[in-house]
Amino acid sequence: MATPDARQFRNTIGLFATGVAVIVARADQEVLAMTANAVSSVSLDPMLVMFCPSKRSNLARHLHQLSAFTINILRHDQQALSTFFAGGWKEPQPPPFRLVPAQHAPRLEGSLASIECVPWKITEVGDHWMVLGQVMQLHTGIQPHQPLLFLSGRYRHVHPGDSTPAPDLSDVQDEPAHIYYG
Repeated sequence: MATPDARQFRNTIGLFATGVAVIVARADQEVLAMTANAVSSVSLDPMLVMFCPSKRSNLARHLHQLSAFTINILRHDQQALSTFFAGGWKEPQPPPFRLVPAQHAPRLEGSLASIECVPWKITEVGDHWMVLGQVMQLHTGIQPHQPLLFLSGRYRHVHPGDSTPAPDLSDVQDEPAHIYYG
């Protein structure tokens, strides 16, 4: 069987719907921002999250001076900000936005939520870096909570009425069932 190529991999992993966030980082005296969809929670104790900037990104060139960052989860109507901070903006003027001071790093005003972090560990992983951050503060924006999603190379939206409750697993102490194939 042939090894998949990069385009096949992107198309396949693109079937995993993700949220869209803008990372705002403080590195020395600079404030840098970039769009990311490689964002995830990692641990509850300690509370850790991660994002993965490309080694070619401007932010990656400043990672070792990183003192703090925010993960700003975008609302369904903030597609222009995603495009702008990803470097794909073609208009002469940027879309309106404002970075507001927070305890550790600036956050994007009006985002669905912001997670303030300090760097915990930075690891080189292929053509990206994996930045683990310890969560220091949480900010939740306005309701209804309608995030901007990314699926199959396109922006998507959640419709709040289209939902089914998931099981509450907060009290589960044991591991889920393991299935072995013979």
